[in-house]
Amino acid sequence: MAKSIPHSLHILFFMVFLSIHHSDQLQFPQSQAIWKIQQLLNYPSLLSSWNEDTDFCNNESNLSLTLVCYEDDITQLHIIGNYGFPPMPLNVSTEPFFSNLASLPNLKVLSLVSLGLWGPLPGSIGNLSSLEILNISSNCFSGTIPVEVSSLRNLQTLILDHNMFTGQIPDWLSSLPLLAVLSLKNNSLTGSLPISLTSLETLRIVSLSSNHLFGEVPNLCNLTNLQVLDLEDNYFGPHFPSLHTRLVTLVLRKNRFRFGIPTELTSYYQLEKLDISLNQFSGPFLSPLLSLPSLTYLDIAENKFTGMLFENISCSAELAFVNLSSNRLTGELPACLGIDSRSRVIQYASNCLSNGSQNQQPYSYCRNEALAVTILPHKQDEKKPFHKGVLASSLVGGIFGGFALCSLAFLVTKRVSTRQAIRTPVTTFLQEKVSPAYTLKLLTDARHISETMKLGALGLPPYRTFVLGELKEATSNFNMSNLIGEGSRGQVYKGSLTDGTLVAIRRLKMRKRQSIQSYTPQIELISKLRHSHLVSAIGHCFECHPDDSSVNMIYLIFEFMPSGTLRSCISEKLPGQKFTWIQRMAAAIGVARGIQFLHTGIVPGLFSNNLKITDVLLDHTIHVKISSYNLPLLAENRKLVNAGTEPKENVRVRARHEDKNDVYDLGVILVEIIMGMGILSQNDIGVAKDLLQVSLMADDVARRSIVDPAIHKECSDDSLKILMEICIRCLSSEPTDRPSIEDVLWNLQFATQVEDSWRRDSESNQESTE
Repeated sequence: MAKSIPHSLHILFFMVFLSIHHSDQLQFPQSQAIWKIQQLLNYPSLLSSWNEDTDFCNNESNLSLTLVCYEDDITQLHIIGNYGFPPMPLNVSTEPFFSNLASLPNLKVLSLVSLGLWGPLPGSIGNLSSLEILNISSNCFSGTIPVEVSSLRNLQTLILDHNMFTGQIPDWLSSLPLLAVLSLKNNSLTGSLPISLTSLETLRIVSLSSNHLFGEVPNLCNLTNLQVLDLEDNYFGPHFPSLHTRLVTLVLRKNRFRFGIPTELTSYYQLEKLDISLNQFSGPFLSPLLSLPSLTYLDIAENKFTGMLFENISCSAELAFVNLSSNRLTGELPACLGIDSRSRVIQYASNCLSNGSQNQQPYSYCRNEALAVTILPHKQDEKKPFHKGVLASSLVGGIFGGFALCSLAFLVTKRVSTRQAIRTPVTTFLQEKVSPAYTLKLLTDARHISETMKLGALGLPPYRTFVLGELKEATSNFNMSNLIGEGSRGQVYKGSLTDGTLVAIRRLKMRKRQSIQSYTPQIELISKLRHSHLVSAIGHCFECHPDDSSVNMIYLIFEFMPSGTLRSCISEKLPGQKFTWIQRMAAAIGVARGIQFLHTGIVPGLFSNNLKITDVLLDHTIHVKISSYNLPLLAENRKLVNAGTEPKENVRVRARHEDKNDVYDLGVILVEIIMGMGILSQNDIGVAKDLLQVSLMADDVARRSIVDPAIHKECSDDSLKILMEICIRCLSSEPTDRPSIEDVLWNLQFATQVEDSWRRDSESNQESTE
């Protein structure tokens, strides 16, 4: 008979079985809390598969829902509202939502974004004692920030952006000893900054833009770890804040600061972005700011800065965007900001610069304004009796002076209102309760405005910011069936917006963690690239890391080109009608006009665009549009020399002849247009150029022997020779021997006129013989 197993061993075996069976499962209270959250969210489609057997810790995550576990405890919960999470009804209380979260004792990260959560933030939030990151942005929370948040002693990141919080910034924030990120943007907070914030030495990011805060900014020199300070669109002032020199981003835009800026600002060697525009700063502009080694973005527009600039002032090599507009600056625009600075966006209108091409004021304007700014009130003299005549003269003078001031005020008001009417872009609001959208204003370059006015005829919608949910819906959540291209830094998807518009969505993975502000100059430049012969962007979308709001992914939304490439209609052996000679000349003119806009239609121009015939796309009307721009966000192989670029021995002179690089590439495209042969290597270019040169010296029959057989009988000899000649000049090995893009365009248009005359004459002769 077998020995009986002691009762204590039975208990031990049973406990081991339980531990094995549930090792990968949540404890029941935590599972119950998750099921309750599913119920409170009204059983959204994305959570429809949840049931009592769901292993939450090993459940597949997506961009809208992420659960992270550690040792059978939920440590992270991310719920990002979008297409799969409809907003919560107004009559649903948020108290049960946060009460259930208290059943997750080891929850460290909580993100509840764009869920339409209403009402005050419940005090039960204070029960999440392990919380390190709290992000409840883009909801409808109202009332004051509850004091119970102060009990979250482990909190490192607090993001309450895009809500309706009111009241003051609480003093008790200083009781959070580990707080590093404080972001309260786009609320209705009032009052001044509490002095207690100056004791939070752990702070790295403070973002308080778009509130109703006012008063002097307290001395923040003690915050030695502070890297980002964003106070945009408040009522702070009047004095420039005292800050530590390690700051990386400083945004004081649209406040009530005045007086001068401290000279210590020129020693902020780690500063990358400085935006103090739309204030009333006065006094001399500190030109050494331009040479700060890390500075990439500088905006001092719409202030009253004075002083003289000199042509030999040096600039940082990192500078990508500079706006000096609407100040009182005199002298000469520094050469480093001049027209040859192709990689920078430079604005300096409405100053009094002698060598600036943008609209400048007369010198007297800046001189008089400078005097008005710097004159200090005199001390009052002792009262002395006035003669009646003097009193009468003063009275008459006062009346006339008052009349003159009223007239001047009227004129200034009219001028400002007119300028604002011109500068205010049309903004399209999508929904109110969505992920944070960073709408960008279009730059106010006059040539860009004139092109923008034509967009109605082009059928392009206004440039705007998209929400990630829109792009997911447009692409069936970026389904592989919609993938139409892939490069080294991202993919291109075909999408259909809710209004039926077809778009091409380029998804770019960002390798470095940088803020949205770091990409603002490049996005602004992309938004300006709108022309009838460019594949134009119609918007963008930022996808950010939930912990520090740095950019993880950038989506660029372009108009969709359904009819393939120009090569497919010329040199590829595909079924269907090939382009006629007239269509080919029209395509060449379109490409030249697109290049001309890239060079001269925006400031600064875009050059060395590495243009190939496969980058020339066709819309549904067979209208050509260039899709290749020399932009950091789009360039994937900028250092490679491809078939459509210059010979390798000429690469060293690219910087001195940037405008001629695109002319060379246009010459390669003209070779395919004329000869109908695909150019696949540098050797092909050399052979084709030799054939063109020889044929120009031969007779008509020999010349047509090298032309594409599909069109060699339908083109006039005169228009053909013009295209051959301009093509050969474009392919000159020396950049200085190549024509300008304007010269190329003129010759192409002249060739079209010659062709039209030849056809009319041919038709007349044919009718007369009949």
